[in-house]
Amino acid sequence: MVHDLAATQEFYAALFGWTYEPGPQQLGPYVRALLNGREVAGIGQLPPDRRLPIAWTPYLASDDVDETAETARHCGGTVGVGPLTAAEAGRLAVASDPAGAVFGIWQAAEHLGTGLAGVHGTPVWNELLTRETAEVAKFYRTLFGYTEEASGGPGMDRLTFLLEGRAVASVRGVGSALPRDRGAHWMTFFEAADVDAAVRRVLELGGHVVRPARTRAHGRVATVADPEGAVFSLLRSEPSIPERLRADAATP
Repeated sequence: MVHDLAATQEFYAALFGWTYEPGPQQLGPYVRALLNGREVAGIGQLPPDRRLPIAWTPYLASDDVDETAETARHCGGTVGVGPLTAAEAGRLAVASDPAGAVFGIWQAAEHLGTGLAGVHGTPVWNELLTRETAEVAKFYRTLFGYTEEASGGPGMDRLTFLLEGRAVASVRGVGSALPRDRGAHWMTFFEAADVDAAVRRVLELGGHVVRPARTRAHGRVATVADPEGAVFSLLRSEPSIPERLRADAATP
């Protein structure tokens, strides 16, 4: 959700090659971002009087969004939007966990989720950055049935969330290193064919670098922000996500 929908579309079209289709209308001014004709993300426009921080929001799948939203409330979370129906696409809510990290809840109908993966401009991973993992992991486990696997080396507070043995997201406790201006938050990683070239393009397009490109066990990665301040990471991935997570276990 952004303030200038047209300018944001131009930024990501130039960076990732996205094209757009409008709708669903129930979400107000809103477009679906496409790559090779497949949906990979969505961008909506905030009402003029809503001066909220701009951020990418991951949506986690639920079989019953109303039940999941109610469970979130009972477990110390907050539901800020919905549940509401997005035409034939599905039903959604937007919530925050007990530490304040915002996430979406998605009950699919016609739209199952990201329709393309592994190519430049597609979401590749989501990681929750929070102060400590124990309580917040319990929250997500209760809501979505995740199991957990420690994925940090000695002294690290990091877990991988799994469903039926498949890695689907991660949570990292960073203690006092949590940014004061952002608090707990989800970080979305987008695949980049060339991270360094993508970082240069971000700068040309009016964005800025939050953390310069570096090479880690799971691939080349950089953290950047678009012109409205939405922070995201660029990743040139090497092995599969589960393999990357295990290989990166000892890397802070």
